[in-house]
Amino acid sequence: MNVDELLSGAQESMSVKQVYGEPIEKDGVTVIPVAKVAGGGGGGSDTEGNGGGGFGLAAKPAGVYAIRDGVVSWEPTVSPIKMMIGWQLVSMFAIFVWWRLRR
Repeated sequence: MNVDELLSGAQESMSVKQVYGEPIEKDGVTVIPVAKVAGGGGGGSDTEGNGGGGFGLAAKPAGVYAIRDGVVSWEPTVSPIKMMIGWQLVSMFAIFVWWRLRR
C-alpha cells in the first residue's frame, strides 16, 4: 500500500458521516445520533524504499440531538463507568474528611 492509498482511506474514514448518524424518526420525534471520533496515522521508510504506514480510528457515543415540535435539544450519553468513578472519588473524600474530623 502506498502513501496515496493510505491518505485516501484516511480521508474517507474521517467524514461527517462518522460523527453524525442517520436521522431516526418515530412518533413525531427525530433523533440524530452523535459520536466523538478521533484518529491518527503515521508512516515511514528507509533509504532503500522499504516502509509502511497505518491509520487508526476510534469512536464513542456522545449523545443525540432530539427534534420535537421544531425544537432541538441535546441529550448527552450517560456513562455508567464515569458516574461510578465520580461517586467513588466523592465517597473517598467524604471518608477522609470524616476520619480527619474524628481525630
